[in-house]
Amino acid sequence: MKTPIDAATQLAITTLSKQAPAATDLAKQFKAAGFKLALVGGPVRDAILGRLGNDLDFTTDALPKQSEKILEKWADSVWDIGAAFGTVAGKKGEITVEITTYRSESYDPSSRKPDVEFGKSIEADLARRDFTINAMALELTTEQPTFIDLFNGVTDLQNKIIKTPGKPEDSFTDDPLRMMRAARFMSQLNFAVDPAIIAAIKNMSSRLEIISAERIRDEFTKIILSSAPRIGITLLVETGLADYFLPEVPKLKLEIDEHHHHKDVYEHSLTVLEQAIGLEQRLGGPNLTLRLAALLHDIGKPKTKQLIPGGGVSFHHHEVVGARMCKERLKKLRFDNHLINDVAKLTFLHLRFHGYGSGEWTDSAVRRYVRDAGELLTHLHLLTRADCTTRNKKKAEGLAKTYDQLEKRIEDLMAQEELNKIRPDLTGDEIMQILGIKPSPTVGKAYEFLLELRLEHGPQGVEKAKEELLKWWKEQN
Repeated sequence: MKTPIDAATQLAITTLSKQAPAATDLAKQFKAAGFKLALVGGPVRDAILGRLGNDLDFTTDALPKQSEKILEKWADSVWDIGAAFGTVAGKKGEITVEITTYRSESYDPSSRKPDVEFGKSIEADLARRDFTINAMALELTTEQPTFIDLFNGVTDLQNKIIKTPGKPEDSFTDDPLRMMRAARFMSQLNFAVDPAIIAAIKNMSSRLEIISAERIRDEFTKIILSSAPRIGITLLVETGLADYFLPEVPKLKLEIDEHHHHKDVYEHSLTVLEQAIGLEQRLGGPNLTLRLAALLHDIGKPKTKQLIPGGGVSFHHHEVVGARMCKERLKKLRFDNHLINDVAKLTFLHLRFHGYGSGEWTDSAVRRYVRDAGELLTHLHLLTRADCTTRNKKKAEGLAKTYDQLEKRIEDLMAQEELNKIRPDLTGDEIMQILGIKPSPTVGKAYEFLLELRLEHGPQGVEKAKEELLKWWKEQN
């Protein structure tokens, strides 16, 4: 049970002592109360990998109410995040801790939720965990910190492989979401997955149907926001898991994308996702909206495919169909409405640039591009650039140069006209005063007329706008 501590693990213990001395103090309080406390799971793994953060998970033989009582003396704040599941949490300075009573869970195969039973030993608690790399513990209430590694988690960390403590089928029967979690750790850690896990997922993928949309959404979000989402998404697609929550993505493999010279639209979409990630520093870092739009921007292609006489295919209006499909799928996954609308909007707009040619757009067209993108203009810039996946270096350089030119035109017009604040030269109140009318749909029509005038010809000034408004009003009457 007690594993000899190698140099890497000793370094992890030292790292924990330096970075989270508060954990040692907390352990002393549990020991004084007659209980055990061990750092467990992800923090142990991350400490060994040299990336320990400020969120620490512990396991104990104390019951939740007993843990809460001790925590109240130690922490600045305490909250009950799941006492029914044996977990209480607290925060002290920058350190957030979650403390869970040893658990020995049993699952109804048809249920989404476990029947939680509190266990009596840390060994049983570790045996129920998802993967060996998360089934290690550092016992802190012994005379010296004791490293516990029953399932060779350190070896699997060193070999960069994801395995389950027992049979994968047993683990995934207990909690089918663990199948997605395997994909998440692949993407986050850039690890391989044990072939036994892949075989089990292929045989058991349908069990994902009993998992709530919210839990699936959260796990998928972690995958797509990871450092290498392609490998996790690939596992989801190749094992059939994606068929149960994001079937539009595997269907992209059926379509040949002759324009981008990929073997299919699926490969193109993964490439766009990777290229978008390479650009997203302009948005301040990992951006869920951009990444979802990059992955999903072409999902309308299978439904819009048409064979062209003489050879070839077309996907007319796939951006319109794709935007609608994005909304439907992201709603089912319980994403928030703001994100849903943003991803759908980017999908709808992702082809707009291709009408730009080599710079044929008028200033009016540029204004409309900015107006339609709104607060997503930078997202659209990055998605459009990422969508260029041609292997023709000269063509790629030409497209990039043309988009540079468009961004420069937008920048210049922004400076001249404040494009991000495009509005008519007259307010609604001024329109009513000039026309001598009361609030009504007519005011809205007049406002739209002036907005179109502004988009088409740029700022008019109050007097010119008044003159044009009166002309319009005369024509209306």
